[in-house]
Amino acid sequence: MSKKKVLLAFSGGLDTSFCVLYLKHEKNLEVHTAIVNTGGFTPEDEKKIEEHAFRLGSKSHKTIDGTGDFYDNIVKYLIFGNVLKNNTYPLSVSAERVFQAKSLAEYAVSIGADYIAHGSTGAGNDQIRFDLVFQLLAPELEILTPIRDLQLSRQQETDYLSNHGIKIDAQISKYSLNKGLWGTSIGGKETLTSNEPLPEEAYENHLSESESKTFTLSFKNGEPEALNGKKLGAVKIIQQIEEWAAPYAIGRDMHTGDTIIGIKGRIGFEAAAASIIIKAHHVLEKHTLTKWQLYWKEQLSNWYGMFLHESQFFDPVMRNIETFLSDSQLNVTGDVKVALYPYRFKILGIESQHDLMNPEFGHYGEINKAWTGEDVKGFVKILANPVKIYQNVNK
Repeated sequence: MSKKKVLLAFSGGLDTSFCVLYLKHEKNLEVHTAIVNTGGFTPEDEKKIEEHAFRLGSKSHKTIDGTGDFYDNIVKYLIFGNVLKNNTYPLSVSAERVFQAKSLAEYAVSIGADYIAHGSTGAGNDQIRFDLVFQLLAPELEILTPIRDLQLSRQQETDYLSNHGIKIDAQISKYSLNKGLWGTSIGGKETLTSNEPLPEEAYENHLSESESKTFTLSFKNGEPEALNGKKLGAVKIIQQIEEWAAPYAIGRDMHTGDTIIGIKGRIGFEAAAASIIIKAHHVLEKHTLTKWQLYWKEQLSNWYGMFLHESQFFDPVMRNIETFLSDSQLNVTGDVKVALYPYRFKILGIESQHDLMNPEFGHYGEINKAWTGEDVKGFVKILANPVKIYQNVNK
């Protein structure tokens, strides 16, 4: 009789490497692997992951390119909303999980899989994200989660692989890296503490540039459109900024937040392009949007980021918020000048035909052209009325 078939969400890291062997040898399943590239892997990376999958014993391996969909359906709105979880984390990896899970569920159905599996632990957010999307899009498939069910340590996984003749790079077994278009997250022993920083060795990119570099990032209706006047498309712009900024070790930080399962979690990340683009976009918005547009965008953007982080992408309210965010970007068009330095960057200024710092009305703190001093005196009297009335009534 033919073996039952399982599709494993495969990254090539320690957890999913263990899963291939475990599902094959302990569960007697025909293991097929797939990876969804959301912009974090080069063709060379994809080839290495594929070779590793076959070396582990995968029956077939599929690389699914999801970069364009990831930008169009997720990253674009993270830029529109200037989304930073807890004012820190640009949702570098958590944002892409929903699209990875969606693509994997569809592929599992297409190959006639009996099961679908992932390598998430029982203590993180990804288990919720994968499970929820799999249940929504492929409810007929049973979900297998060896790492979560067995509660294994990274050392136990490494030993199991070693016993089957598979050596894992020491750095991979020590740190868990998840890389995508919008940045890289890093987990390891230091992130399990509240006081220890990640060591230099944990980061993928290291400081190799010392001379400052300046470039101009152009937006059209809120989306990245050009670099130094050259139109490239948003995805290539993100990748180019990452290539320029990563050697400056820009975009590193530690994020501590509330997980979906209710415990506090801490991760490191490096997201040079995301950090720069969000800041540049936000500065341009400060010049081109009204006070109340900025205020309500911030409220809804915070909700959007939280819902996305907690795997609520398919709730229809997300489409409602996306409509608002898109509409708010009508006049967010212009150029932003950015300077790169070791470990930091600076927004130097903007130029936009929609700049509301219009000199026809005056210069802040210097000259008023559209009103007189007497106008201001009357305005202040009216503005003070509510508080005057309150103080008078409540002596």
